[in-house]
Parts: sequence; structure tokens; C-alpha cells
Amino acid sequence: QVQLVESGGGLVQTGGSLRLSCAASGSTYFINAMGWYRQAPDKQRELLATITWGGRIKYGDSVKERFTISRDDAKTTMFLDMSRLEPGDTAVYYCNAETSFSSGEEYVYWGQGTQVTVSR
Repeated sequence: QVQLVESGGGLVQTGGSLRLSCAASGSTYFINAMGWYRQAPDKQRELLATITWGGRIKYGDSVKERFTISRDDAKTTMFLDMSRLEPGDTAVYYCNAETSFSSGEEYVYWGQGTQVTVSR
């Protein structure tokens, strides 16, 4: 199993910045990719950015110019640097990890989420 814990959310004014962190533990060796998503009230969960074990990065169209995904050298902590935040960015932010175990089983694990609120 893989455990994911997000941190770094909070209240920020329009135009401000935040850095979210996602710490992975457990069977991290089997992680193929990690990603950031968000879900606002009454909206579907939205892809923000993903990074593969090899370092390939992909961004969602809505945040491509403002958000940056990265990770530490140990590949166990992932970050999302968010800038020029807008009220529309208010949501619960989640990280996930896609895994493939040696048994052939594949799982997607999710963190508990961290709230980001952008005030006007």
C-alpha cells in the first residue's frame, strides 16, 4: 500500500501563491506516476498536473501557465507551486499515486485532500 498526505493548503488573497506538498510512504517503489487534482463544490474532480517516475510532466489546460509540479530527489514528496491564484482556484486539492505491483495488480491511491481558499 501507499499512503499519501497533502499539506500546505490555506487561505490566500487573489494574486498570491501557495506551495502544496504530498508526502508518499509505504510501497513507494511501485509508484509509476503521481498527480495533483482538485475538486470545487458541485464540480467534477479536475486534473492539474502529473509526473511520471521518469520525470515526464503533463499539465491540465486551466493551470498550465500558473502551476508547477515537481518532486524531491527521493521521489517520495511531490510539490505543486501555485501562483497568481484566483477565486476560481478555490477547491480541495488532492494528490494521487498510480501503482503497479509485481503481482500485476494496479491501484490508484489518494490523499485526504487539503483545502485551498482564495479570497477576493
